[in-house]
Amino acid sequence: MGERVQLQEEVKQLQRQIAALRASKTDGGFQEAKPAAYDLKVGNKKDEDKPKPRRMLKGHFGKVYAMHWAGNSEQLVSASQDGKLIIWNGQTTNKIQAIPLRSSWVMTCAFEEKQNKLVACGGLDNLCSIYNIKNEGQQSMRAQKELSSHDGYLSCCRFIDSSHIITSSGDSTCLKWNIERGEVEQNFNEHSGDVMSVAISPTNDNIFVSGSCDSFANVWDVRTGKCEHTLQGHDSDINSVAFFPDGNAFGTGSDDSSCRLFDIRAVNEVATYQTDKILCGITAVAFSKTGRFLVAGYDDYVCHFWNTCPSSNPQQQEHWWQLAAHENRVSCLGIPKTGQAICTGSWDTHLKIWA
Repeated sequence: MGERVQLQEEVKQLQRQIAALRASKTDGGFQEAKPAAYDLKVGNKKDEDKPKPRRMLKGHFGKVYAMHWAGNSEQLVSASQDGKLIIWNGQTTNKIQAIPLRSSWVMTCAFEEKQNKLVACGGLDNLCSIYNIKNEGQQSMRAQKELSSHDGYLSCCRFIDSSHIITSSGDSTCLKWNIERGEVEQNFNEHSGDVMSVAISPTNDNIFVSGSCDSFANVWDVRTGKCEHTLQGHDSDINSVAFFPDGNAFGTGSDDSSCRLFDIRAVNEVATYQTDKILCGITAVAFSKTGRFLVAGYDDYVCHFWNTCPSSNPQQQEHWWQLAAHENRVSCLGIPKTGQAICTGSWDTHLKIWA
């Protein structure tokens, strides 16, 4: 018995040594950084304030097409052409779950942000598959629901809550689903081209915006089922949309090499973000926590920060930072609710977390 107690004490001592060694080598990660530190230094355009790579998420063996943060700002989901959804702990880089998909041609994924129990994905199979990641003891997970009604590929999906989700498709429509019943509640069909992206208002779950290959962005109200506003300004496909934090404006990224900021109250474009040096398309956009920066991912492997609050002329674009992010196309990016980090995903099979 004494020998057993001695061995247990030795194990505990080794565990303490390992924990101390890990703590001595860690850089603190993004959770110990000041919240949105790069977002607070108004007027200071310094390289030392620029987000730095903190974590590398390695585990996919195909192009990463989409990622989305959970509401707890710690976990995230990514989708790849290797036919896997992976749930990550962004702080530790641990893989929490790997979900095998029936189709490897996945184009989008989403985390339910209120209860953090559901993830969704879809792509060329025309389905929106819903998975419950809190089911214990399941090695090979099966979809809880497969939502089938779109006549084209699924380009984007975003949860309203744990019972409802919005999907967009190459069939030029967006659908609102009741997840529990697996039924379409509303059909939004005023676009004339593939709908590539949707974003739900952070301040009003009844409002969402969609971006389409018809070069228009539509603002929808699920209470009426109608398009409230159609905003134009781009010359080519809109690949990504994201709401401004106060819900009164949204940003877009397009194949015309520009990002644009639209004010919903004014029903007008208020800013354009582009330079003559950038000739490639934008794949993804997101706003920092305060809205000071619009962050965009590009086909030429980099991310650019655009200052939405220039000191002199409010309509004047201002390029702030460039992140040499990946070794291939930046296909997706996202900023968690805390604003403490930026995650970028790429066709180079990796995801990076910056803070």
